[in-house]
Amino acid sequence: MPGWFVARIHGQGPAEQINVYNLETAVAPHVYNNDRRYAVLVVDMLHDFVYGKIKCDRAVPMIPRSGELIDSARGAGVPVLYSNDSHTRKDFEIERWGEHAMRGTKGARVIGELRPRKMDVQIPKTTYSSFFNTRLERELKRTHDGKGPNTLIISGLHTDCCVRHTTADAFFRGYETIIAEDAVNSFTELQYRTGLQYLKFWYLADTLPTKKISKLF
Repeated sequence: MPGWFVARIHGQGPAEQINVYNLETAVAPHVYNNDRRYAVLVVDMLHDFVYGKIKCDRAVPMIPRSGELIDSARGAGVPVLYSNDSHTRKDFEIERWGEHAMRGTKGARVIGELRPRKMDVQIPKTTYSSFFNTRLERELKRTHDGKGPNTLIISGLHTDCCVRHTTADAFFRGYETIIAEDAVNSFTELQYRTGLQYLKFWYLADTLPTKKISKLF
């Protein structure tokens, strides 16, 4: 109903037909085509986000696709990093949203279906962006024989929140981004679709299905 109402007042039909941005002008530049170095970043695929305190039922169907993307990356030697909310009661975000993904609890662990391997890197974070006050960029620069990646493939939750803010900080740092469109999601279809549109329009992100991304490696 909420999605239908917003669509109605915009006069463009149901949520899947809403176009907030003119995406014809948002063409990914592919700056690094001559020296493409990838890393996969999995954002907040944690127990509390998928099954727990702030669960998102829409995340469950994308778990197999997320797993296939991660496995393809590992098989091709592409670094896989997990960016995970890890909160204490002192974090400002807890004052705003309540306790979730509390450090040391089951809720702050990556779901079992996507369990990290020893070679993967887990990055704790305390707010929306995977880069803000974390060691993510330092860990990225360790990869590819110290050259680091220039293209981040981003999956996880939520398209209009942590994925969005992570993509923004990646853009500010000169990374190109590819959003795994069938391995990201949000609480509603409207949030998901407008979130993807925002990423394409403002950060010139590519949005591709996981099967096409895997063929890039």
